[in-house]
Amino acid sequence: MQMRLQKYLAQAGIASRRASEKLILQGRIKVNGITIKELGTKVNPESDIIEVDGKICRIKQDYVYILLNKPKGILTSVKDPFGRPTVLELLKGVKDRVFPVGRLDKDTEGLVLLTNDGELAYKITHPKFKVFKTYIAHVQGIVKDKDIQALKNGIILEDGMTSPAKVEIIKFFDNSTVLQLKIYEGRKRQIRRMCAAIGHPIINLKRIEIGNLSLNGLKVGQWRYLNREEINYIKKIKGERNLDYHKKSNSK
Repeated sequence: MQMRLQKYLAQAGIASRRASEKLILQGRIKVNGITIKELGTKVNPESDIIEVDGKICRIKQDYVYILLNKPKGILTSVKDPFGRPTVLELLKGVKDRVFPVGRLDKDTEGLVLLTNDGELAYKITHPKFKVFKTYIAHVQGIVKDKDIQALKNGIILEDGMTSPAKVEIIKFFDNSTVLQLKIYEGRKRQIRRMCAAIGHPIINLKRIEIGNLSLNGLKVGQWRYLNREEINYIKKIKGERNLDYHKKSNSK
């Protein structure tokens, strides 16, 4: 749901709509880091980051944080024009409007964070905050030391050089290898493209952690609200502020 920027500022208690228009024209408002001077600008209250004189402002609301163990074949999106199943369809009983933080491609399973907190989404997904995402990748072939070093140094992809990854070999099979990879970027199908670039295409891929948030034994297709310890961890990422948390869990 989008609304005009001046309406958002008014609902956030910054100023009246007319006074908010003056703030916009004065160049004192930023949306997702970009200075806005157009009165017709619309923003998404759930996902956009709005700043006034360098300070983030929000419409007061209860924040919801959900961890989902996404199965393969499910899209990490709010809706799909082709009617394919999305992660929101797995959140039975959740009445709050939430959106997925970042992406996890359809053929990859594992941890997806969903929330209605746009600031959190920004900090977890933007590379400058360096929130590492941990993956377990079963790849074709026997991965050699030179391949591991290439991943650690960064891989040249069609959209540029990747940032250095943290990589460990977990297990060897006759003609395949299980790796643990940690990256803080979030490019489309990045792990798959990195492994293909070193000659070891992905057989199976699962995300098990985002920062200090982990699945903690959550079964595929299940979800739960973050616990207090995880909420406190998020506070440290985001700076001090009061966060509501929920004790509900799903045992689908």
